[in-house]
Parts: sequence; C-alpha cells; structure tokens
Amino acid sequence: FTYDVAIVGAGIVGLATARELILRHPTLSFILLEKEKELSLHQSGHNSGVIHSGIYYTPGSLKARLCVRGATLAYEYCEKKGLPYKRCGKLIVAVEQEEIPRLKALYERGMKNNVRDLGIIDAKGIREREPYCRGIMALDSPYTGIVDWRMVALRYGTDFEEAGGTIVTEYEVNDISVVKESPAGSSEGMKYPIAIRDKKGKEVRCRYVLTCGGLYSDRLSQISGCSPEPQIVPFRGDYLVLKPEKHYLVKGNIYPVPDPRFPFLGVHFTPRMDGSIWLGPNAVLAFKREGYKVYDFNARDFADALSFRGLQRLVLKNITYGIGEMYRGIFIGEQVKILQKYIPELSQSDVLRGPAGVRAQALDRDGNLVDDFVFDGGVGDVGSRVLHVRNAPSPAATSSLAIAEMIADEVENRFSL
Repeated sequence: FTYDVAIVGAGIVGLATARELILRHPTLSFILLEKEKELSLHQSGHNSGVIHSGIYYTPGSLKARLCVRGATLAYEYCEKKGLPYKRCGKLIVAVEQEEIPRLKALYERGMKNNVRDLGIIDAKGIREREPYCRGIMALDSPYTGIVDWRMVALRYGTDFEEAGGTIVTEYEVNDISVVKESPAGSSEGMKYPIAIRDKKGKEVRCRYVLTCGGLYSDRLSQISGCSPEPQIVPFRGDYLVLKPEKHYLVKGNIYPVPDPRFPFLGVHFTPRMDGSIWLGPNAVLAFKREGYKVYDFNARDFADALSFRGLQRLVLKNITYGIGEMYRGIFIGEQVKILQKYIPELSQSDVLRGPAGVRAQALDRDGNLVDDFVFDGGVGDVGSRVLHVRNAPSPAATSSLAIAEMIADEVENRFSL
C-alpha cells in the first residue's frame, strides 16, 4: 500500500489534523494508522468534556490564541454537523479573601485573550447562577460549554473518510525507516521511501509521516531516531460522580481559583452531556501509560518515569502536594472536604467513585511541565520526511480544530506539499 502522507495516532489531534490536511489537499492520498480497535479511546475518550473559553492562559501565547479560536470553531462545527452540546457556562469561584487578587488577575487575562462575555459576580450573583454554591466572588464565563469530545473526534474521522482518506485500526507502529528499494512490482522507483511497520510485520509505504501519539508521542519519536525529550509522564486523574438524586446541587461548571504553587488545576464540578456530574479530578502519577485503574502497572512505563530526571525534580518540588493528592485519591472523604468549600451541602454519602483519565504530561529534564507545542523532525534520511507532534498544548480537545490548522501549516512547510 502506498500513500502520500501517513498519520500515526487517531486521537482527537490526529483525527482533526488528518481531516484538515485532506480538505486542503484533496488530490493527495492519506492513511491514518491507529493501534487500538477503535478511534480516540485514550485521552480523547477520557476527559472532562468541557469546551474551554481560554481564560487561564498567558495573553498573546499560542495556547491562548488556539483555545479562543478553537472554542469558536468547535461550536461552529457542532452546529454544522448537528452534534449535541450545551453552553452551560462556568464559574471560577473564590471562597477565601486571599483568592480575590488572583481572581481579578484571571479576569484581566481573560479580557486580554478576548474571551467572550466574561464577567465578575458577587456572592449574590453566584447564588443566582448556582443556588447551592457558596463563594465571595466569581468569574462568570457563560461561553464555556460541554460536549462529548469522543463523538466529535469520531465525526472528524468520518469527514476524513468521506473525503477519501483511509483509516486502519489495530496497527501498532514499531518501526519507521527509509527503504532503499522500491516496493515489489512498483515502477515508481523511490517515490515512497518511508516504510512504517507494525508489530505483526505489516508494512505501509509513504512519502511523509506525521505522528500524533499522545501518551506515546515520545516513544514514536525515538523509533525514528529523535531525542527522548520531552518525555511523557502519565498522570492519572480519578473522578468522583454525584449520585443522581443529588444532581440538583450543580447546574454548570464550578471551578476553583488556580493556585500557582501547584502544577495542576485542582478539583472541579463538571456536568456531562449524559446528565451525570463528575467531581475531580485529582492528579497522581500513573504506573502505566494507559492505566485507568489504581492498580494498573507496567514495568517499562514505571521504570521510564522513575528514572527520568525531570520527574524526580517535579516530585521534589511538589512533594507535599503529591502525597496529599495520593492520600485524597485513596480516602474519598478528603476529596469531599475540598469540594464542600464550594457546595457545603455535599456529603460523602452523595458521591461514588467514578471514571479516570490519564493525561500525557510532557516534562523537560528540569521538571518543568511543557505546555506549548513541541514539533520534532528526525535525523538523517528519515528526519526530513517525518514530523512528530511531541506535545500539543492543553486544552487540546477544545483547541483541536485550531491545532489542526497549525500542524497542517507545519506539515506543508516542512514537506512542501
């Protein structure tokens, strides 16, 4: 099989980018390779389902621009394709006086990022929006919404196939290399110099490769001779769910004011498209890259993470926070205590253990969370024909259509399509 461009990884970023590329270049042939039986099973199918409006990010940064543009494109896309979503809004709630300066700074940030319809409300305004929520001041973002991102990702896949793209599942890539001879029986010589092989020995030949590997982006890069950094360290987030008879406690998204001392956002209340309400997540080191259960373990993933200097540094910088997160993950009551700051009526008997997600966190060797784009080419013959998306800036689902535009631009530049 020969193709102009192969894309490896059918999560939401790979699917959105494949769709964007084929719409721009309808005369080229594209194939999308995915290791699982189904598409977008991992991060794209295990996330909070929020359409973020772009409040948190540094003004002028790529992350901010992509999120604001991505949210607009996502709403337009859902409208056009008839995919269900709800614009249920979000409150970022200050419960203590010391959080107010940070909340006001967030408001300034959001305004600079051109977030739509942003406002600040007082305790009375909070009660009008969320009758059971207690806070002294909140940032009100009515443009924030919810959607089933996996459904959106699958729709990107449908668009890609309808435009003539090929999707192959259960194809776990373990080798990307330059081939010296032309495919058997081909008179096209070296038109398709790259061979992508899977674990079963199947082979796809192409001119160019783009990888969007999510939790495995670093390993896919290493296969083609790239740097091992930034390394992906998996963090599991466990959610609690509200019992159905308590759903009345929460109307929209309720988030804490982020604490700059900690690397992750903190627990929040998130309504889902299916009517359930998720509370969480915490953030603990996962001992397996696709380990959604507390006791999932993979020796290689664990050894890779623990031997990486960047993770050792991150752990040392955040040791008390990390131990606290693990403790709260084991004892639900401790997590509920934090949630009660926002909704005092909540009790431990109102919640059950819920699903979990694993976040592919890119780390550099100094222990910093990498949160912008990282593109990487290979070395030697392969290098000029391969582009790896090592990290896509969070929130990648919200930003997916905007991220796809950027990656497609990068593909066109590198490969002169």
